[in-house]
Amino acid sequence: MTVVTYRGVLTTDRPHKALVKGKKKTGGRNNQGRITTRHKGGGVKRKYRQIDFLYNKMDIPAKIETVEYDPNRTAFISLVCYADGERRYVLSPKGFKVGESFIVSEEADIIPGNRMMLRNIPAGTYVYNVEMQPQGGAKLGRSAGSFIQVAAHNDGKTSLKMPSTEIRQVPETCYACVGEVSNGEWKLVNIGKAGRNRKRGIRPTVRGSAMNPVDHPHGGGEGKQGIGLRRGPKTRQGKLAYGVKTRRPKKYSNHAIVSRRKTKR
Repeated sequence: MTVVTYRGVLTTDRPHKALVKGKKKTGGRNNQGRITTRHKGGGVKRKYRQIDFLYNKMDIPAKIETVEYDPNRTAFISLVCYADGERRYVLSPKGFKVGESFIVSEEADIIPGNRMMLRNIPAGTYVYNVEMQPQGGAKLGRSAGSFIQVAAHNDGKTSLKMPSTEIRQVPETCYACVGEVSNGEWKLVNIGKAGRNRKRGIRPTVRGSAMNPVDHPHGGGEGKQGIGLRRGPKTRQGKLAYGVKTRRPKKYSNHAIVSRRKTKR
């Protein structure tokens, strides 16, 4: 079992009370009480930190006051104080410490933490917290250690190379933060034991071949069995699984994808 080293990185263990609210658990159930996502339930109670993904305070410098742990996401968060006195939570950029500052401006300097329009960011720069639509709030590049590379600018669009190797276009008037997201060590964490996943709210996953035929298409048989004479492995609901494309042919964002992600074969 391995853990992320917090000592020397986090500066406080108490969140800013005005930006914290309760968070209800669903247990993977929808509004009708039916399980729509399996293997969820339990876990340690969490409070939700209200993160500012809109960044709508323009041309006002902000100073980082704390670097904190957030149980609802893999990256660290920072409490920042703007020059007008307002405090907000933002995703903490890689390498940022207490006392450093950033600004949200249409034409800010190209330094880590600053946020500006994509058309003003040169190709090859790493960005995070990227919008998909102007004024739509950050949607891309928000998990720990992630970054997106600005590939090119053309005809009012900016091509972005995603962490999945997909190349996607977004309007060049969308905003993005320069740099990378903090806590890049997260990808090296080894959970180590089942109890740790239970605290995260993740319940055990049972193999389909260990079930009865009434519970799973792979179930039944004397001794250990494969998938039998079926066309391929299936989910519990009987749909084909593993290697089957699940993306809708007419998905609304198909036009924005220049190159599909490269999957392992």
